[in-house]
Amino acid sequence: MNFQEKLFLAGLGSGFLPKAPGTWGTLVGLVSGVAILAYFPLETLFLLTILIFLFGVRMTNVYEVRTGIHDDSRIVVDEIAGIWLALCISGTAPVAAILSFIFFRIYDIWKPSIIGRIDRDAPGGWGVMGDDLIAGIAAGLSSALVMEGLNHYHILG
Repeated sequence: MNFQEKLFLAGLGSGFLPKAPGTWGTLVGLVSGVAILAYFPLETLFLLTILIFLFGVRMTNVYEVRTGIHDDSRIVVDEIAGIWLALCISGTAPVAAILSFIFFRIYDIWKPSIIGRIDRDAPGGWGVMGDDLIAGIAAGLSSALVMEGLNHYHILG
């Protein structure tokens, strides 16, 4: 793999950090997703999420064939795609973005229900990327529901 491919899979290098690379990758995704949505419409981030997901599946498959390592912790492009999808659902209001980050990390680490099943059973890049996409959907919906409750009870003002 060339340097650009490794940089892509490692989320601009965040996957090479020694502690909690998934959390660092999610933070890179959060910051870049909020920045993208500051300048472009939601549809742009959604389409970029689809593209990064599909390219991530392909590049992860190539990486796994070349290295023999499945779901290397240094690969964090899956976290970026997952948090981007969560932001597409919940929005980027500061509280919603923070909630999306927290819920995404919980679902990504805990891997409840179908998230864990995809992680365990889907082959290659589909499993590596797929569980984070479902975790992103769950995080976005959870964040949106909490935001709705906070707004309904006028907690956020």
